[in-house]
Amino acid sequence: MSMPFYVPPEQVMKDRADFARKGIARGRSVVVLGYDRGIAFVAENPSRALHKVSEIYDRIAFAAVGRYNEFESLRVAGIRYADLRGYSYDRTDVTARALANTYAQTLGAVFTQESKPFEIEIVVAEVGVDSDADQIFRLTYDGSVADERGFVAMGGASDVAEERLGAAWRPGMTLGEALTVAVDVLASGENGERRPLDAAQLEVAVLDRDRPRRSFRRITGPLLTRLLEGPDEAPPA
Repeated sequence: MSMPFYVPPEQVMKDRADFARKGIARGRSVVVLGYDRGIAFVAENPSRALHKVSEIYDRIAFAAVGRYNEFESLRVAGIRYADLRGYSYDRTDVTARALANTYAQTLGAVFTQESKPFEIEIVVAEVGVDSDADQIFRLTYDGSVADERGFVAMGGASDVAEERLGAAWRPGMTLGEALTVAVDVLASGENGERRPLDAAQLEVAVLDRDRPRRSFRRITGPLLTRLLEGPDEAPPA
């Protein structure tokens, strides 16, 4: 009679965490940062059909890195949650904080109960009436939630990217300046080497606080090209 193979619970959790982190690190990075009129999302994503950044509700957006099928299921669930809550109560009752808590419960349950954790990190952001009221929540594969202030980077060498963001970002930047910082961070590797990134390789969207009700907007085409040419060359977005 064979003896059952025993693995300590802490070793199981560590193995799952290592597995998830390795999967996330293989993905292309996403940068989320505040600017003077809202919150900008910049992702290295050459696909025109598979989005890493999406609208969830009136003033709430979602960004993710990792396995597309896993974070897409969470995105759809978040839209359903927001629509149901807004219809049942009031549109103002749909908040990024409540949505982040719901995502955290789902991610935590998958991490502890399923054989394979989600290999994803996500950001839920809500634009406020001013920059002090903006909210950016970062959720990791195990359901942990962090309330970020100003900026966040996910995927790839995220620790290095956040160091560069911390050195370059400042409150009150224009959209053109924010995009310049984000692209510089995405184009810089761990060893300091730079890769060329143009508009065709980027997915860019904003939550614009000045837009009525639905504040989400994708930045594409000639406008994105002009913004990437430099802050001084760009028109108001």
